Amino acid sequence: MSVHNPPRLAILAAIGLLRDEPLAISTLEFLPTELYPPLFMAAVFGRHRETLKAMVPAWPFARLPLGSLMQKPHQGTLQAVLEGLDVLLAQKVHPRRGKLRVLDLRNTSQDFWNMWSGGKGHMPSSSLLVPVAEDMSRKRHPLTPLEVYIELCLTKKPLEKFLTYLFRWVEQRKASIHLCCKKMKIISMSKENMKTVLRIVKLDCVQMVKLSFTQKLSTLAQFAPLLGQMSNVQSLILSRIRGSAVEEQDHQDLLQFTSQILQLRNLRNLGMEAPFFLEGCLDQMLRCLKTPLDNISITNCLLTESDLTHLSWCPKICQLKGLNLSGVTLTDFNPKLLQVLLEKVAGTLEELDLNLCGITDVHLMGFLPALSCCSQLRVLTMCGNLISMAVLESVLHHTDRLPDLNLELYPAPRESYSSLGVLHRERFAQIKAKLRVILTYLERPRKIWVSPSPCPHCGDDMCGHLSPNT
Repeated sequence: MSVHNPPRLAILAAIGLLRDEPLAISTLEFLPTELYPPLFMAAVFGRHRETLKAMVPAWPFARLPLGSLMQKPHQGTLQAVLEGLDVLLAQKVHPRRGKLRVLDLRNTSQDFWNMWSGGKGHMPSSSLLVPVAEDMSRKRHPLTPLEVYIELCLTKKPLEKFLTYLFRWVEQRKASIHLCCKKMKIISMSKENMKTVLRIVKLDCVQMVKLSFTQKLSTLAQFAPLLGQMSNVQSLILSRIRGSAVEEQDHQDLLQFTSQILQLRNLRNLGMEAPFFLEGCLDQMLRCLKTPLDNISITNCLLTESDLTHLSWCPKICQLKGLNLSGVTLTDFNPKLLQVLLEKVAGTLEELDLNLCGITDVHLMGFLPALSCCSQLRVLTMCGNLISMAVLESVLHHTDRLPDLNLELYPAPRESYSSLGVLHRERFAQIKAKLRVILTYLERPRKIWVSPSPCPHCGDDMCGHLSPNT
């Protein structure tokens, strides 16, 4: 530690106290509340397992954010803390001092420890710092279940020993421990392991779930009953799931999965990344929505004109804040479909992503009047499409009336390219200069990106932002 950032006196005192671990344990009953976090940190870093075990039952705060103290999971530390929880669970009433109700194994709540160690000057949230108010009635009754929070990313690889130990410990104490996971990712995991793990997790705690199977829809169908139990899911992301509605079995598997979406009454965000099964079947997904969505993302896949029609008329997208159709080719579709869709969400839409959609001048001019009515729009991205300089100028004039628009990403106009599709750098430089002049005469200061690349942050010096003064 630098001489310019010396350890706080409390940390030094805790380290000194732990030189005699039995003495440190014997003083816990008399230790001031503000000294518990420094002593706990010193015990974790010094691997003082007996001290950790003794501190957990007497922890004077509602939450113990252990995960943010470990750069990587350490099984010995976890075992000591869980043994301390066993001591707490064995007590029929609340201990005089202990207030612990949540063990947090996620890498969050760093502010709590920074505050006690003097790092970065952060203040912890009140939910971490303030001890739980005493409830006299609970002193005479058994403790309510303790909650253990984790984040899960399940793959085909065997579970880490850290997780295996935790799952076994929780499974043996189901009546007194709730294993909670707000964010869950399942990536190509074996069906047996998936069911084993999810049998232990309290499924109604899950708020975000991402399913990324490189297998067929049959795996998704087998997961469906578990998804139906995740009644508080707010965000559902499906990634790279294979299948085709043409195959009868795939069609039945999709029906089995979408039927469970009916149970998700809190779903607000739906994302589908390269969903190979979706072509011609989008209406099946949309019919199952129970509540209006805040965000929908359908990317890098083939859709039919019928799919886009169903999306445009779906009653559950009328309050959209975010719409992402990046990588969905719209070239052969009726330009009026996007106009209908944008008109429907004009009063709420904040982010619109139409990168790499095959949009032409005809398409853009078709939905531009509706786009200019999206009064809440903050982010607009249309990179990777082929439009002319004249149409881009028209877009800039139409969107100038949108007061909240602060991030705009446009493709280099087609005049920037040679007849062979090669970027002509001098011509592109002249176009950027002309665009700067246009921005000078618009009503409000703006910065825009005009890029020959779909990614405006690729590092290419041609991929910069434009404003009247740059």
